[in-house]
Amino acid sequence: MNKEEIFSHIDHTLLKAYASWADIDKLCQEAISYKTASVCIPQTYIKRVKEKYQDDLTICTVVGFPLGYNSSQSKFMEVKNALEDGASEIDMVINISDVKNGDYDKVEREIRAIKEIVGEKILKVIIETFYLNEEEKIAMCKAVTNAKADYIKTSTGFAPEGAKMEDVLLFKDHIGKDVKIKAAGGVRSKDDLVAFIKAGCDRIGTSSAIKMLNGQIKEGEY
Repeated sequence: MNKEEIFSHIDHTLLKAYASWADIDKLCQEAISYKTASVCIPQTYIKRVKEKYQDDLTICTVVGFPLGYNSSQSKFMEVKNALEDGASEIDMVINISDVKNGDYDKVEREIRAIKEIVGEKILKVIIETFYLNEEEKIAMCKAVTNAKADYIKTSTGFAPEGAKMEDVLLFKDHIGKDVKIKAAGGVRSKDDLVAFIKAGCDRIGTSSAIKMLNGQIKEGEY
């Protein structure tokens, strides 16, 4: 698998609280240069990026991030604002508390409502696998499928652990045929990137793909 093919699966990501405009601008220039699938950026920068780069790149942003326990109404407003500002892809965090309470139907309703707002644009649903047991993960596969979201995503990258291969394989067994998989967090090498793509991940969210593929990653720098 060559670099170009790998980059086509990357959501080039910068979601740190202290990300400056210079950081975001560099991210966007890299995304264009390496032809990544998208840039995933904080909502506060969407309009500025759209005004500067227009249709030269695809803008992804996050909703209910990173903890997911925002009210549904606040998530709906976040989505609407993000789309108005120029985002084409939304990565939403489910209400993990609802999952832990066994209220799977409520989670599904929220996902479905957000997908209705997103329409033909892309919705990725972050279920934060680190906090869920197998039964809950399977339930979320069903909820994402039933709600007609476009992707199920492993992680925010802000939990103690991110994507694991066993979760990707579990997803493959339980999602519908129209749902794709995104891995995020814990992807630390070119071998990881290739392994997740070959396992069935259509997207990988990472801030380090360019460094990984160019051999620039240093120990402890991910």
